[in-house]
Amino acid sequence: MLGPTVDKWDIRFLQLAKHISQWSKDPSTQTGAVIVRPDRTVCSVGFNGFPKQMADTPVYYSNREEKYSRIVHCETNALVHARESVVGYTLYTYPFCSCDRCAVQMIQAGIKHCVFPVPSSDALSRWGECLSKAKDYFDECGVSWAELPEKVLLLEV
Repeated sequence: MLGPTVDKWDIRFLQLAKHISQWSKDPSTQTGAVIVRPDRTVCSVGFNGFPKQMADTPVYYSNREEKYSRIVHCETNALVHARESVVGYTLYTYPFCSCDRCAVQMIQAGIKHCVFPVPSSDALSRWGECLSKAKDYFDECGVSWAELPEKVLLLEV
């Protein structure tokens, strides 16, 4: 039983975002995003990684300063690969909420709803402040959001 506030489509698209995150070559944090149209069809997907033209080598991923300078976040990749306006669409991210910098880009692009899992304690210790800011920005700009327990990703829907 899913419960009154958990939609099977939210679970499906969050599971897809989790799957997409596994395509990332980042050994420390793999993230995935799915942008979905109001009719529940997929508009675009993205995972975190370097731009296509850059060398995607472990040496750059192992150097934190180099990695942060080069990395494109999953949400931005999904937005760049969308070949249409995303106004009114829903963004699904895994394994946590968008960071504050991605949140403002999603707001600017017209995303109206975001769904993501409750962050792990590790994620909160590393990015808690920027994840909190992102939720504040979503609230300020009228972007609804839902934070689902990780265990819902184990459900078959």
